[in-house]
Amino acid sequence: MPTWLSIDTDDLRHLPVHQGHPTRSRVPFAGAMSELSSTFVEGWEGFVQWMGRHDGAVTLFVISDMLDIEGFRLRLGEALLAFSGRLTVGCHGHTHRSWSAWGEDSEGFSSMLSTSTSALKKAAGDAFLPVFRAPNGYIAPWMAPVLAAHGYRIDSSVNPSLLVRRKAGGARWSDVTAAMREANVTERAWLTRFGLPVNGPALFRFPLSLLARRAWAKAPPLLTSMDEPSLADVDMELTTLYCHVLDFARQGGTWTPPLTGRTIKGDDPT
Repeated sequence: MPTWLSIDTDDLRHLPVHQGHPTRSRVPFAGAMSELSSTFVEGWEGFVQWMGRHDGAVTLFVISDMLDIEGFRLRLGEALLAFSGRLTVGCHGHTHRSWSAWGEDSEGFSSMLSTSTSALKKAAGDAFLPVFRAPNGYIAPWMAPVLAAHGYRIDSSVNPSLLVRRKAGGARWSDVTAAMREANVTERAWLTRFGLPVNGPALFRFPLSLLARRAWAKAPPLLTSMDEPSLADVDMELTTLYCHVLDFARQGGTWTPPLTGRTIKGDDPT
């Protein structure tokens, strides 16, 4: 059961406190909207350096409004070239709107997917995969058939923990998974431990961080190549982990995912 690692490209302006949520987004972003934050730039540099130290495959979930920023387009293009065959791109929305927190809006969701998918395909080319992650993990059953209608075959939004069940839009996580299955979309739910989150912010929020880091340390080695059929194959078991580009700016830009599987170049597979 290999590990599928994905990394979200949210910048500081995309944080829920600033954008996308009907009740949490109360603080206007004070920085420049048309430039990458210095924190993101530092995180991106750390991410690229880390990619150069292992042979694993990684998927970037890209918020497509970032493609309006030349500095991001250039960095993404350089990384896709440098790590061709190992780095793929999925859709993380056009903005960081928490869709299921706003109630059902199939038409708006469909319009967003059209915009975002077109931009990502143009930017990523063959590295684009029909995989979706709902911003902030806000996914509801009504979103499944819309994803399928736009050609998405894999979703990775479900965090099957009771602590965040409100993100399922008033449904249960099992309802979301069932809706994806009915729409012929494979759900790659995030790894949990004892019903608790171990991905994203959980890596840094004590005491969840203690459990999360242990779970990551025990994760199997990363996939060594990435393609749509393997991710969509419901019979292929995967451990699904994710973090953020911004995380790589932690610890003075030295943070790396706490993985101990065979991911470093030159590791002996025996």
